[in-house]
Amino acid sequence: MDGYLLDVAAGRAAADLVLKNAQVLNVFTRRFIPADVALAHGRIAGVGHYSGPAERDCTGLYVCPGFVDAHLHIESSMATPFELAKAVLPWGTTTLVADPHEIVNVCGAAGVSWLLRATGDLPLNVYVMLPSSVPATPFETSGAAFTAADMAPFLGHPRVLGLGEVMCYPAVVAGESAILEKLAAARAAGKMADGHAPQLSGAALQAYAAAGISTEHECTGFAEAREKLEAGLALLIREGSAAHNLPALVTGLLQSGLPTGRCAFCTDDKHLDDIAREGSIRWNVRLAIGLGMPPEEALCMASWNAACLYGLGAELGAVAPGRLADLVLLDDLADVHIREVYKAGVPAGECFAGRTAAPVPKELLHTVRFAPLSPARLALPAPGPLHCIGLVPGQIETKHTCEPVPSRGGWFVPDAVYSKLCVIERHGRNGNVAVCPLKGYGIRGGAVATTVAHDSHNIIAAGDNDRDILLAVEHLRQTGGGYALAGGGRLLGAVPLPVAGLLSPAPWREVQQQTAAILAKARSMGIPPQVDPFITLSFIALPVIPSLRLTDRGLFDVERFQLLQPPQ
Repeated sequence: MDGYLLDVAAGRAAADLVLKNAQVLNVFTRRFIPADVALAHGRIAGVGHYSGPAERDCTGLYVCPGFVDAHLHIESSMATPFELAKAVLPWGTTTLVADPHEIVNVCGAAGVSWLLRATGDLPLNVYVMLPSSVPATPFETSGAAFTAADMAPFLGHPRVLGLGEVMCYPAVVAGESAILEKLAAARAAGKMADGHAPQLSGAALQAYAAAGISTEHECTGFAEAREKLEAGLALLIREGSAAHNLPALVTGLLQSGLPTGRCAFCTDDKHLDDIAREGSIRWNVRLAIGLGMPPEEALCMASWNAACLYGLGAELGAVAPGRLADLVLLDDLADVHIREVYKAGVPAGECFAGRTAAPVPKELLHTVRFAPLSPARLALPAPGPLHCIGLVPGQIETKHTCEPVPSRGGWFVPDAVYSKLCVIERHGRNGNVAVCPLKGYGIRGGAVATTVAHDSHNIIAAGDNDRDILLAVEHLRQTGGGYALAGGGRLLGAVPLPVAGLLSPAPWREVQQQTAAILAKARSMGIPPQVDPFITLSFIALPVIPSLRLTDRGLFDVERFQLLQPPQ
């Protein structure tokens, strides 16, 4: 116990800093109260009437707890943890609950070890959920596996909170031993487990909840969200770059009058370009308030609710005695306009002085390994109607159709309506290549390719001609991964991601500018505004989100949970 903190709280000693005359969000009563906030040794000593030699007049300002992103993958920002911290801290996000299953699918336990080292000395609270489903299914080829034995050495780490999203939900419902062993190990260590079970309902949902799953972030409609809340799962409301679930879920909460105490916000997957323009959790709060949610309630969902769900309420999530002085000062509640951010009592602008990023170990580099492709590997017979993946605007779910596609001489020929979608195994294990039609992507005169392809992170590519698909894929093979855009037989843009084919060690502003440029160019080639050219594409290989996916082993029907045979 810090005696100085108690002395400041009791008025026996002067605070390091006093935020005077503020409107302070009390998360326990969900109202703003006029008060001073006394800070000492990086913590909040007291809220009331205080004075000291260092005072900051906060007249007209609202003091709120730092925001908590309740579920994200740092890798999806494409920046290292150090650079992501520099991007999100000025937007008021002071705590991340991160699941590193992206890098673990490529590099195994070495990815967890590096992430814990890389986040240990950041001016950001980073907690880790251990990947529970690597690989997500047996119907794809990943770079590594992460078993219960691999998980065990990390369970005692103070910043490991439990199991990351348990996306092998059919295995949970069926009671398969491999996932139950992981859940039991987490429970024995006093840890929790995050959920991932899109559209799961009825008795299957009850079984999933009975296994000890605590949260769900995959709800797209309110009926699903209500059923999962009633089953005891906490609702993490996602608003990212590709999945825009917040409007439907917040509207449902407001119309139903359901309590929001077990609801929090997350981003899951958000581009640096969107973070630079909108912020991270700040954007969720702004959207919720714009839909009619009281600011006090939205701000509690962004802080206290999330902290409590993850057992962090004694340290975080409240402007209250003893908590870390992670604070956001707002001057406009409707716009959630941030005037200032403090991390452990230090202004955000001063937090990175003298700090450097953790080095990247060699085992996380040079992870793209496959032989050059010939055009014949991309050929897709089309003797009649084919199974097609149809995109859903603004969502990461897909539609499954079987329909006639353009063809020539019995072979599928992509056009502006039907792109050619390819998944290429890139971990050097089997050289698999799978191809199918993709409807709704719309690219014309070129192709996109990326090594960011959830969750096994093979190469995924889409285009309207084989030449540009092969060119973009070959660029990734030669450079170690990232984003590539080709058109007219030449490379039009790239974002190099040499760390596991997922991350760049470059400054985040540089990565953001590279990403913004390639996104703008891709959009100019016909990709519709409701489809993110890269993030939407990256989810089409994920065989745990309905309804049809393409892995390196072929088309996968998520609802039947089996690989498809070509239509007869």
